[in-house]
Amino acid sequence: MDGLGLVFILLAAVFVLVVLAIAAFLVRRYQLGRRLGTFDASIRLSPRGWRMGVCRYTDMHLEWLSMLSLSPLPRYRYLRSSIELQGWRQPTETETVRIQPRAVIVTLKYEDQEFELAMKYDAYSGLSSWIEAGPVIGIGTWR
Repeated sequence: MDGLGLVFILLAAVFVLVVLAIAAFLVRRYQLGRRLGTFDASIRLSPRGWRMGVCRYTDMHLEWLSMLSLSPLPRYRYLRSSIELQGWRQPTETETVRIQPRAVIVTLKYEDQEFELAMKYDAYSGLSSWIEAGPVIGIGTWR
């Protein structure tokens, strides 16, 4: 086999790997979007910048999964009863280019650490309802 044939086989193998990686990202994105209780949300943990991802509700946790990962495990997991909703605001001009269009910035507090999620307003409505309707912490007591 000459050098040109070897280069062609190497380029074909790289191309196949790239196509498979893109297909894996698309399948993961499709699977995350199909589950009940998921919504697109970018996260910002100070002092880091915005990171695109998907949030999902479980019965006891709010989970954030990175969009640029193939891992089925959430990168951040927050206990529902420990999340405090601080409020929401419109994004600044510099933030609008880093988050999804028509999103609001929601400030949350978890164990004395604040973080922000950027999401659509209807997703914010669902999130605030989910947090406020949280589980019973102790017998006969609510949040």
